[in-house]
Order: sequence, then C-alpha cells, then structure tokens
Amino acid sequence: MSSSHHHHHGPCADETADRRRLLLAFIIIFVFMVVEFFGGLLSGSLALMADAGHMATDAGALFLALMAKWLSAKDTDADRFPYGLKRAQVLAGFLNGIGLIVLVAWLFWESAHRLFNPQEISAGLMMSVAIVGLGANIAAFYILHRGNMQDLNMRGAMLHVVADIFGSAAAIVSALVIMATGWVTVDILLTLIVSALILRSAFPLLNEAARVLLQGAPSDFDSDEMKRTLTNEVPHISDIHEVQIWMLTPQEPRLVMHIQVDDPSRAQPVLQDVKALLAKQYDIHHSTIQVECPNCPDKNIFHDDPDHHEASEKDSQPATGHFRKTQEVSA
Repeated sequence: MSSSHHHHHGPCADETADRRRLLLAFIIIFVFMVVEFFGGLLSGSLALMADAGHMATDAGALFLALMAKWLSAKDTDADRFPYGLKRAQVLAGFLNGIGLIVLVAWLFWESAHRLFNPQEISAGLMMSVAIVGLGANIAAFYILHRGNMQDLNMRGAMLHVVADIFGSAAAIVSALVIMATGWVTVDILLTLIVSALILRSAFPLLNEAARVLLQGAPSDFDSDEMKRTLTNEVPHISDIHEVQIWMLTPQEPRLVMHIQVDDPSRAQPVLQDVKALLAKQYDIHHSTIQVECPNCPDKNIFHDDPDHHEASEKDSQPATGHFRKTQEVSA
C-alpha cells in the first residue's frame, strides 16, 4: 500500500446517497425491462425477448446490490458479527462478477446457435427499442457512476449497466447494417465483441472481491516500505515484525503488527505516533499493535522451542520480565 491520504465525506451520507442511486437505477432498468418484454411478445422478436432477459439479469444485480447496502448498514449482534455485515457489499460484488461471466457464457452459446440457425430479425422495431434502451441505460449509468466506486458492490452494479450500454449500442449498429444490407450475421459478431468487453471488466472485479473475501492484503501494500517509513519517522522504534494487513472492505484496511521500542517509558507515545502516521499516510484507522521491549514474547514462546508450535496461544503466558502491551483503537 503506497503512502496516500484520502479525504472522505460522511460515511452515513455517502451510504444513504448510494442506496438512493441504486434504487433509482433499479426502477429505470426494471421499467424498461417490462417494456422490452411486452414489445418482444407483440412483435414476435426473439432478439428483443433475449435482451429483456438480459435486462432482467441487470435488474436482479441492482436489487442484490441494494439489499447488500441495506444489510451492511443494519445493526447487528456485536458478539455474533463483531464487524457488522459490511462484507455483504463485497459478497454482492463477487456475485455480480459471477453473474457477468454467466451472462457472457449465455451470449456465446446463443451466438453459436444463431450462427448455424439464422433467424429473421425485425430491424425497424429492434432499432426503436434499442434507442430507448440506450437512453435508459445511460441514465442509470449517470446515476450510479456518481457513487462510491471504491465500493465493489457499486462497481459490480454499474458494470452490469455498462454491459447493457454496449449491448444497446451494438443492437443499434446491427439494426442499421441489417436495414442497409440484410446481413444478419453482424448481430452475432457484435455480440461477441460486447461479450469480450464485458469479460475484461468482470475479471478484475472478481479478482478484487475474492482478495477481500480471502483476507488478502491490498494489492499495492508494501510491508518493507511501511517498516522503513515508520522506523524513520517515529523515534525509539528498534524493530517492526509480524506485519499483517487485511481488508474488511476495500475502503477499510485492518492492520496487526509488533513494534519493539528501545525505551519502555516511551511505549505509549510511540504507539500514539505510529497510529497517527498510519492514519495520515496509509489511511489505516483500525490497527492492533503489540509494543515490546526488548524481545518479542511470541518468539520466545513459540519459535525457540519446536515442541511448543502446537501450543494454544490462549493458554500461554508471556515470559516474565518482558514488557507487553496490546491496544486496539478503532476510529
């Protein structure tokens, strides 16, 4: 994690605004899905019916994202869920990424089927509905992209809408080509291009969501750089080790580490200075730091004697004479 300083608006206000954006985008997509479905029924157009199914997938993704936002803000039992349900938005982002890949698989299958079984397409009706759909999707995109894009849940929902924008644009181009030349295969070719663009967005979303769910460190985290910075900036630090960082959400990294100080009387000021520097330069506001002098109790207990590797930390006691202090501060 490189040194950086971020400025945030009030989290409650941001969350409420994002929920409103998701709700409004869901209403727009859902209404257009119904219009397109009945348009397909009345015209007998399989292409419009298929696109209505695509819109239904997007409406479901937006609804899932909206429910995740609601869950993440819900008060929970602190004993059962000490971190609340904030991970619900990461899980929703992961499921939306899976949904995009499933959608692409279906588009590939449908393209292959139509390649060998060409179907008549009503280009005029296709053009009209695609133009209206493009407008609806652009409106939904405009609403969503103003939200918090560090939130995997919001990004996943927006990518579904982006996929629809590409789909509507491709449908307009296809309709123009079919009206001018009668070449229906262009519909398949443009569908494959759109599918590739969707995959290009889906895989990074899945990768980042999986990293958070698997307790991975931020992709730009550099423990050596952090150790150097803390050692150079904060006096009386003689060693830093056992550095572990993970993410509750991409916006909320959590850090655990051990710091050795050369003067036990300076332990509390060092702890305060380290926490201040972590917040200022690395945007880490939640940390658990064990301050030690002169040696690490954990190393003495577990590392020096191989027979104690399986010992329970719960039943172990720090070596006599060692200074050990653990403090957790949550901003």
